[in-house]
Amino acid sequence: MRLLSFLIICQCAIKSLSSHSASNPNVILLMADDLGIGDLGCYGNRTLRTPNIDRLAKEGVTLTQHIAASPLCTPSRAAFLTGRYPIRSGMAAYSRVGVFLFSASSGGLPSEEITFSKLLKQRGYSTALIGKWHLGMNCESSNDFCHHPLSHGFDYFYGLTVTNLRDCKLGQGSVFLKGTEKSIVTSIQIIGITLLSLATVHFIGFLKVPFQALGYCLLITAILLVVLLFFFYNFRYLNCFLMRNHQIIQQPLSYENLTQRLTKEAVQFIGRNTDAPFLLVLSYFHVHTALYASKNFIGKSKHGLYGDAVEEMDWSVGQILDVLEKSNLNNKTLVYFTSDQGAHVEEISSSGEVHGGYNGIYKGGKSMNWEGGIRVPGLLLWPGVIQAGTYIDEPTSNMDIFPTVIKLAGAQLPCDRIIDGHDLMPLLQGKIIQSKHEFLFHYCNAYLNAVRWHPRNSESIWKVFFFTPNFNPEDSNGCHDSHVCFCYGSFITRHDPPLLFDLSRDPEEKVPLTPETESRFYEVLHVILRAVDNHTKSLHAVPDQLSWDNLLWKPWLQPCCSSLFQSCYCDYESEENLPEMPFG
Repeated sequence: MRLLSFLIICQCAIKSLSSHSASNPNVILLMADDLGIGDLGCYGNRTLRTPNIDRLAKEGVTLTQHIAASPLCTPSRAAFLTGRYPIRSGMAAYSRVGVFLFSASSGGLPSEEITFSKLLKQRGYSTALIGKWHLGMNCESSNDFCHHPLSHGFDYFYGLTVTNLRDCKLGQGSVFLKGTEKSIVTSIQIIGITLLSLATVHFIGFLKVPFQALGYCLLITAILLVVLLFFFYNFRYLNCFLMRNHQIIQQPLSYENLTQRLTKEAVQFIGRNTDAPFLLVLSYFHVHTALYASKNFIGKSKHGLYGDAVEEMDWSVGQILDVLEKSNLNNKTLVYFTSDQGAHVEEISSSGEVHGGYNGIYKGGKSMNWEGGIRVPGLLLWPGVIQAGTYIDEPTSNMDIFPTVIKLAGAQLPCDRIIDGHDLMPLLQGKIIQSKHEFLFHYCNAYLNAVRWHPRNSESIWKVFFFTPNFNPEDSNGCHDSHVCFCYGSFITRHDPPLLFDLSRDPEEKVPLTPETESRFYEVLHVILRAVDNHTKSLHAVPDQLSWDNLLWKPWLQPCCSSLFQSCYCDYESEENLPEMPFG
């Protein structure tokens, strides 16, 4: 009799899980920036304190092979929002620069793309993006907002339209000088030597060069240098500003209590929507450089300013979980935590302090398709619906969030385009045990760099590389001379045949397999190359949103909350409005 009662209770519990998953849950998507998978306690870190993020793992599901669709911010976030490889939307660059750097660029996530926020809004959800956007803002004027979050399905926006950079914070150096220092010096040297040579051959009589032509060359060079210096000197004012909806409220951005302000905005949004379904995307500025932390966290971690920033972000996650509990929304809310890509291993301050994170046992980092650049935290919490303390070691993608939340909200997936993500709920609830991703394609900007293959009914996870970045120094774990690794030319080494790894046996990607060490070497390559061919046939030409024309700064697109004569300065985030948030 007791056994029968127990079985009835179990059946009721299973029915309860099913009914929960069929409802319209609230959705909270938490995204860190440049966080390493090895930075969290739930992924093995023993010195950084992340109890609130670890709580997501303890009470929810941990994805141990969760893959970002790109190892760079802009394309990864485009894939996250649309469920599609960024190459399909034109959000993958053919040039060296793979992300937006200026607020007055004309590229961005195309209006034709369908985001999960658009579809959830149509289903009656209140939608908010708080934090980093990095997917463009304007097209033809400084206030058309064609790429702005409010044009992509969000009702409310509070944050940065571009990204947090070293150049945004005084005393933190310049990412531009770090990445272009050699190019600028070389260009100046070439121009100087050319002008000096022309002047020399003119004076000795070998070649008559009009002084007027030399004068024009000098004038144009001087003007270009002045414009360049002016722009970079004023970069902080022109590009680092905080917006609320379409209004700039702080230009330049102030880092004082910044995470507290983001957290307060998130908590207030939840508080305004306790009686109706909502979507909240809280996209942290942590731990992208410039690093920062409030006074309550400065000097408190064992890993300098980087560790302080991680622990402050963890505090913020705790505030979100607390307000859900206080509002009795736990069982009605799916919470997801991830990072847009792996840690930036080349980030070292001018004083020599490590400002990048830790990717655990995995090779490489941000901008690379080695596992350290794309294997990111994947934590999901939904009490009563997904089993607590579960670990899933199947390949999943940040593109999977799109179909997952769309189906949970009762919306229909678009049928006029390819969606590369897959609904995670069957895997999370144990209804299936193998990921629907047989293949995952890893792009370095717009170039197919690597492919992952997880054969059905097999433990092997094969990964091939068609090219790999050239590390500098050679014995390092990154491209320290250029600050990030690039995707073409002299920056890479091509492989024919491709490098082959079995991640189930060699997750650190230390020893490439060969025909001598792996009997199925050519068989595996044949299957993967056939998958590449099918994938390539599914791609269609689209406008390149990250072309040089779309990337470059355009003065007429420059947002400014006052005037250029006032350096665009404004601050509507007054001291008396700073939040008072509890710590502990």
